[in-house]
Amino acid sequence: MFDKILIANRGEIACRVIRTAKKLGIATVAVYSDADHNSQHVKQADEAIYIGASPAAQSYLQIERIIQAALDTGAQAIHPGYGFLSENDQFALACEKHGITFIGPPVDAILKMGLKATSKQLMEQAGVPLTPGYHGNNQDAEFLKQQADAIGYPVLIKASAGGGGKGMSLVERSADFLNSLASCKREAKSSFGNDDVLIERYVVNPRHIEVQIFGDTHGNYVHLFERDCSVQRRHQKVLEEAPAPNMPDEKLAVIRKAAVDAARAVNYVGAGTVEFIVEQDGTAYFMEMNTRLQVEHPVTEMITGEDLVEWQLRVAYGETLPKQQQNLNIKGHALEARVYAEEPEKGYLPAIGKVSYLHYPEQNQYVRVDSGIVEGDEITTYYDPMIAKLIVWGKNRDAALIQMHHALQQFHVAGLGNNIAFLDRIIRSDSFKKAKLDTNLISREEDFLFKNIQSATPELIVSSAFIELLSRFKQTSTTNNIWQSQSLWRVNIQSTYLVKLDYLDQTIQVEFEVNDQGYTAKLNNQSYTISGLLLDTHTLQINLNGIQQKIVFNKNAEGFTVYQNAQSHIFKYVQNQFDSDDSQDSDANLKAPMPGVITQVLVAKNDQVKKDDVLITLEAMKIEYSIRAPRDGIISAAFFQTGDQVKAGDELVEFEPLTEGAA
Repeated sequence: MFDKILIANRGEIACRVIRTAKKLGIATVAVYSDADHNSQHVKQADEAIYIGASPAAQSYLQIERIIQAALDTGAQAIHPGYGFLSENDQFALACEKHGITFIGPPVDAILKMGLKATSKQLMEQAGVPLTPGYHGNNQDAEFLKQQADAIGYPVLIKASAGGGGKGMSLVERSADFLNSLASCKREAKSSFGNDDVLIERYVVNPRHIEVQIFGDTHGNYVHLFERDCSVQRRHQKVLEEAPAPNMPDEKLAVIRKAAVDAARAVNYVGAGTVEFIVEQDGTAYFMEMNTRLQVEHPVTEMITGEDLVEWQLRVAYGETLPKQQQNLNIKGHALEARVYAEEPEKGYLPAIGKVSYLHYPEQNQYVRVDSGIVEGDEITTYYDPMIAKLIVWGKNRDAALIQMHHALQQFHVAGLGNNIAFLDRIIRSDSFKKAKLDTNLISREEDFLFKNIQSATPELIVSSAFIELLSRFKQTSTTNNIWQSQSLWRVNIQSTYLVKLDYLDQTIQVEFEVNDQGYTAKLNNQSYTISGLLLDTHTLQINLNGIQQKIVFNKNAEGFTVYQNAQSHIFKYVQNQFDSDDSQDSDANLKAPMPGVITQVLVAKNDQVKKDDVLITLEAMKIEYSIRAPRDGIISAAFFQTGDQVKAGDELVEFEPLTEGAA
């Protein structure tokens, strides 16, 4: 086995590889950028080498620097993780040239499967079923439009070199095709350096099912069953599970065989994933092959009991596959939720900043957390805003759902927005609970996911005010004195207290009056009997109207966050309010919602625009955002050009609404 490997990645996947390497007694080398000098993968590795500035293009995508780091440290092999250089044929070639083992497939397999059009031609020859579409080399815009018109709408435009939902667009009518094509090509060029696209018929209400495959250098191939990755937003996966539920056995057999056939057709070696678009009846069409380990590989590990990173290392070293097909079995059901620093209720806007408080669920044989983030770390604009992957296992799907709900309730984040409550609502949605899965699940369940978000109950508001009251007394379970043991015994102190807090932009006030049981709390003319104490800086033990429970919270200078049922409720201290002469119309200043790079400026001074016209496009966190006109108006000024870097809150456009009757 290898003595030392370098991990050409960062964050949770780098930490994940380090964990298995340590188990096998393999020394590890991390690489890091300016932004990652204090990251967990740097701390956990045996050695760490600086490779450049924070932007990935100046560090994690620098092939020469990574190769040199491997040579300087004596690393015999490089694990690319996923993303970055994991599917880069030039990187694999550079490893080969310098006598370093690339822990991934052969260069030829990367080349054949890296371009969607080429891979589909190969799969057609191998007898793997394909979605009807155009996969050729002619990239003339009018020609591609003719192909789309012939296929019939809706169609998908997909970057040939793409992945992760980038460079992809759903087009529902012919009139929109050329604009969507231009946008896809622009994103594909920016993300992959290749703007070739292919056109495919869009399968209505499709499932997204992928098969984990492995091959070795001895001609052995196996699949490790499938994962359902249908729950997506903007073509990016949100929840994954294994095995795929509600699929006929005969259809699963076809998909699994097709995946192995695909791997065999390109002499694949190592871990790979063959992805399929699947009709509701289980009919599958080859979509693409990812020539690397997938983000969602832990659910496969949970149901098979296999360490896929260990498999990668052993196969790369030249060993045979650890198990043959007949020795692989499914046990139970697993789910993975991707916990992101983003705000689903605000269009999934990534949240940037410091993670001021972070509490992970307790890990055991049922619950696993893969992460490279700890309390105090910062989520920056440079990389994906994932906080962690939460993976759970149950003896069946229902048991796994219960485990996930419980684990999400124990997952607490403060300091920036997150999608924990959103994930919990997904698994509690009718469609997901009944395994009515397709890529439109989130839009179909929109009312439940976005329009019925529960605010704090009166009981929780009273409990939260009680946290503030006890905090003022500095009363904790570690202070052992008469005031703690006899909470009602008071000498010359007031018997009533008023707590004011801001919640959801409204000021609430709770009055507490000492009584024989503790306190009587009054909120909106309703009374509650309440008593309790602070067990520590994050936990309140409370008895409210005879019901005892523990409430978890986190305080900061502005207020505190209370966690209940996977929901974060933010209470702020009431600030003095001052009148302001600033009556400026918020429409007049269109600002950058977050840091990013301007990709298009579509307006100039004195341009007249209509409501919802796109004025500027901004790329941030690998996603393109459109800044639209809030109403009909005239552009007074545009302050940035294409390629400019902007900060959150920067004014992008000065906009004057048209007065009624203006031409």
